[in-house]
Amino acid sequence: METITPNWLQKRADLSPERTALIFNDQSWTFEEIFKIAKKTAGKIVGLLPRNSSRVAILMNNTPEAVWVIYGLQQLGIETVFLNSKLTASELAFQLIDSETELIIYDRLLKNRANELSEALTDIPIISVTDLAERPTFEIAIREEYRLDDVCSIMYTSGTTGKPKGVLQTFGNHWWSATGSVLNIGLQENDSWLCAVPIFHISGLSILIRSIIYGIPVILVEKFDGKLVNSLLSSGEVTIMSAVTAMINRMLSEQENPSYHPAFRCLLAGGGPVPKPLLEVCKERNIPVFQTYGMTETSSQIATLSPEDSLRKLGSAGKPLFPSQLKIMVEQEEAKPMQEGEIFVKGPNITKGYLNRDEVNAASFKDGWFSTGDLGFKDEEGFVYILDRRSDLIISGGENIYPAEIEEILLSHDEVTDAGVTGIPDKKWGHVPYGFVVAGKPINEEEIFAFCRERLASYKVPKRIIQVDQLPRNGANKLMRRLLSQLIENEK
Repeated sequence: METITPNWLQKRADLSPERTALIFNDQSWTFEEIFKIAKKTAGKIVGLLPRNSSRVAILMNNTPEAVWVIYGLQQLGIETVFLNSKLTASELAFQLIDSETELIIYDRLLKNRANELSEALTDIPIISVTDLAERPTFEIAIREEYRLDDVCSIMYTSGTTGKPKGVLQTFGNHWWSATGSVLNIGLQENDSWLCAVPIFHISGLSILIRSIIYGIPVILVEKFDGKLVNSLLSSGEVTIMSAVTAMINRMLSEQENPSYHPAFRCLLAGGGPVPKPLLEVCKERNIPVFQTYGMTETSSQIATLSPEDSLRKLGSAGKPLFPSQLKIMVEQEEAKPMQEGEIFVKGPNITKGYLNRDEVNAASFKDGWFSTGDLGFKDEEGFVYILDRRSDLIISGGENIYPAEIEEILLSHDEVTDAGVTGIPDKKWGHVPYGFVVAGKPINEEEIFAFCRERLASYKVPKRIIQVDQLPRNGANKLMRRLLSQLIENEK
């Protein structure tokens, strides 16, 4: 029997019409107001679509207009393809063709990229959100219910190997992700979630969906700004925030007040393992960091450190959220405590598969378990520790080297503000680690070598330290290690 749920936004507007739903700069909207805007936006979109359309792509940044379009498409039951605005036109064109998108909606700041797409893809209609607002509004029959197995959103992975893959995220995936999260961090009457991560990424979209399900406001910022975020966290307006390591680093470096407002109770840190030195600084400043583990395929977090364990298990991503399961596998057997292996996950928040990738789906799923490609271990109490991506693992002279471990050491150096490590081919060892660092002033390579030798086994010490202006990161601020080797070419 199909599992059906009422239209989320319509239900929330009925339950709490006057409650604040969205805050952007000096403006705010209630859930009732947002529902009316979303319905009107849906009426404008429907006039641009062929009958029985199933898929629309959006190329938009963090703006209220993007929120109206996302919610408007949900009123129609249209699958939304989220485009990363930092990608090139050729990268986006592949995703649009692969997803068989039937309409592209973009915001005014991305006009140049939209024009490039329009020239490359003449068969796909494209419209700015500004022009969309001028369109006539058609009467529509909104979706009164959602089947939890229906696809809600499609997001393309960053493509660490081969072409990017479209991850199918169902309404059920989003529902259970929100449920698992709230059962872990709880819900308070004064809760509000600061969204400074891109809403074209699962971390940002999940905040919007949780706002509706929980009935709490989202404080949306157009782009991450350390000083602005620090101001909001000190004001008492924010209780929860999602961030990645690079964002937390900037917040700490620009933090003027010794501590944030006591109302700020949860900083969910994801996007990869958070270096222990950074967690220790947060601990010293009483910043409530809860490390999480998740991915596009799990519709945001699948494991999160519980509040009561946040200091006792510093560096751990916690345990699987209530609806989910996680195991470590070594070859064909489940790993013992402290034994490193590949992470497999299972649960109702896991994607139903990749779009148009039957072979990959067959290889990724087995008996309901999803192979993440990530490496980690569980301790004796079952707490999960994330080591690295399998694809980023460096094998040097038969030894396994985890880039994240070396990056953690580099980041603990006083002069280093950002760090990345990757394997470079070597005739003698197969591959050797190279370190790339960002610092406020010129650094001495030999000094960094000596610093690393005191803290790392000799085979883990980078063979080179290269100072750069910035590291390659994707739209979600995740470090793109596969691009680090190109910085060597730029150096020559």
